[in-house]
Amino acid sequence: MAQQDPVENTALAAAVVVAQNSPAPTLKLGRYVLLGLPLLALWVGVYWILEPLSKWITFDLAAMASDSRLGMAIQFFVFEAPKVLLLLTLVVFGVGILRTFFTPERTRRILAGKRESAGNVLAALLGIVTPFCSCSAVPLFIGFVTAGVPLGVTFSFLVSAPMVNEVALVMLFGLFGWKVAGLYAGTGVAIAIISGWIIGRLKMERHVEPWVYATPVGQGADEESMSWALRVEAGVAAVKDIVGKVWPYVLAGIAVGAGIHGYVPENFMASIMGKDAWWAVPVAVVIGVPMYSNAAGIIPVVQALLEKGAALGTVLAFMMAVIGLSLPEVIILRKVLKLRLIGVFVGIVAAGILIVGYLFNIIF
Repeated sequence: MAQQDPVENTALAAAVVVAQNSPAPTLKLGRYVLLGLPLLALWVGVYWILEPLSKWITFDLAAMASDSRLGMAIQFFVFEAPKVLLLLTLVVFGVGILRTFFTPERTRRILAGKRESAGNVLAALLGIVTPFCSCSAVPLFIGFVTAGVPLGVTFSFLVSAPMVNEVALVMLFGLFGWKVAGLYAGTGVAIAIISGWIIGRLKMERHVEPWVYATPVGQGADEESMSWALRVEAGVAAVKDIVGKVWPYVLAGIAVGAGIHGYVPENFMASIMGKDAWWAVPVAVVIGVPMYSNAAGIIPVVQALLEKGAALGTVLAFMMAVIGLSLPEVIILRKVLKLRLIGVFVGIVAAGILIVGYLFNIIF
């Protein structure tokens, strides 16, 4: 249920705080617009020429054979690395602005007192646009529960927030297109809604550590008072924070993907992770749960596995297990949850991921 702490969305919340505490905006909104328009035009131009530029650099400038394994691997890396970083920069900036309207405090207020079912849906949707990382799982859980948010609704949020985040969605869109990104987002939200609803039906409040309910409810800052200039500054700060921290994982993941792309034979993965291997989906989930990674590092690997014959459902199940469930966050949540509730939570989410994996393998 988590990504790595340094790479996650808490940076966006920090960016909002920095912008709010700034004595005065360094640039007025009009100046941001005048500066942003040419930068956007430059972004579009660079993105448009990336593929031919990567081929020219690899096969003409570096004089590598286009049919060699090393040449294919290097061209993959030279093309995908700037492509993904450009997409991340643009989307993180936009989401950084959006999240000034949806801080954890405001999300808690929205969900407080909501009934289950409708609350599960709302929590799963809010999880997409609310800053979250594994280090914030405990304070968010405490804040939600003590504010009167039902336990099942809280879990819908805790599943959705790390699994369906802007890094995952933008990289899926950039590498696979809108259809796969949309299917991933839809199934991820569905898993969050259903998992939270089931946990709510099981009435497992007694398996929350007693001290959690005794914690006083804190009050957050009024994020609605921010000007648009400050919101833009929050977006810029989010890019510096998140992209500045995530780029090593992006490059590492793309490097692994490039190696698979260049050196693993075509259809090699079909026998291991293909549709005909009925055991592939559960094995992928079992392998993915204990891994400690994030979307930036795992999605390029997923792309390369697909190119070599792995089934879509299997690799998406693997990806969901890696970034939607993780051993580090389970350990963190042990501070507030008893083992039985943790086991039920992991089991329900893993079962949902299994269903999604098999369903995708049947449909695609």
